[in-house]
Amino acid sequence: MIKKFIPNYEDFKNSKVREGYGKLSSILGIICNALLSSCKILVGLIFSSVSITADGINNLSDAASSIVTLVGFKLASKPADEEHPFGHARIEYIAGLIVAFIILMLGIELIKTSISKIISPKPLEFSIIMIVVLIFSILVKLFMYFANMSLSEKISSATIKATAKDSLNDVMATSAVLASVIISKLFNIQLDGYIGILVAGFVIYSGWDILKDILNPLLGEPPSKVLIDEIVERIMSYEGVINIHDLVVHNYGANKYFATVHVEVSYKDDILESHDMIDNIERDILKEMGINLVVHLDPVITDDEETNTIKKEVLAIIESLGKDYSIHDFRLAKGSTHTNIIFDVVAPPGCKIQDKELINAISREIKKLDETYYPIVVIDYNYNSTK
Repeated sequence: MIKKFIPNYEDFKNSKVREGYGKLSSILGIICNALLSSCKILVGLIFSSVSITADGINNLSDAASSIVTLVGFKLASKPADEEHPFGHARIEYIAGLIVAFIILMLGIELIKTSISKIISPKPLEFSIIMIVVLIFSILVKLFMYFANMSLSEKISSATIKATAKDSLNDVMATSAVLASVIISKLFNIQLDGYIGILVAGFVIYSGWDILKDILNPLLGEPPSKVLIDEIVERIMSYEGVINIHDLVVHNYGANKYFATVHVEVSYKDDILESHDMIDNIERDILKEMGINLVVHLDPVITDDEETNTIKKEVLAIIESLGKDYSIHDFRLAKGSTHTNIIFDVVAPPGCKIQDKELINAISREIKKLDETYYPIVVIDYNYNSTK
């Protein structure tokens, strides 16, 4: 099916291919949920079952969500313009937020209806049609779950993954409705309103779960360790690169990355050759990983014995703060009365120590090494994931 509807279906970083996957998922959701919704609402109304009607309304919200997702993928594929120079890919997240809010609102309404049924219970009219419709719904939702999970993994889409999770929640909710219908028939116990609340709980949980998944990338989550490791490995593979630091990766939607990094080279290397190397790094990373990378060149001294000795002593002080601390851009500026020791300290994102307090603590320890040392310290933060 994917090959038939999506040309170049394996080019996952292509915005048109992503749009194709999004359309396929959305159309599948619209057709299946519209069918299930109409069947359940009709059966629920005919046989006075609030739980089946609630389940049908849940499917109706899923169909509406698929329409929103379809529009979201269409808008997200728009190219960059003057007002949005980084493109429109984040609209996909906005679409996911709308889906979550629709689901949450419907869940609250379903709870109100179910409470009314508990307060004023009516006998449930049993029919084999109920059983057939509910079993059919469970099978369809299982198919949708596996189909959407497969699609989401191919293009790393939080929106499609959220749709898949919602389908699995629907399986559990419909199974509960099915169980209540059977129990009501066998034991003459009116569980319809209670199961309606249970279904509404599934709906609200699903909406909240989707909301959390969408909010993280919108607020700005760190890139994955796998991505960071791959970028570092590729840059370090170039001859002449000594080390890298200050790698920052920004995400502007699925597979829409911009990054900056400082690359250390020997101060003895020809500046034109080093510049040519970093140009190659930028082009290769863009071509092979789809990341717009800007590289800052940092010449470093590696063969000065005094600098290396002091750096080793300072590094020991920094490492005593914790394994997540490191230094870079280390250099000496010697004077007649004192020596400036200049470097940056990389602190972890969760660091509780204020910058000024951290600088003072480091400076005190360096002064213990030699009173003529004058530390000039800048605090940086690691914005990359370690998970």
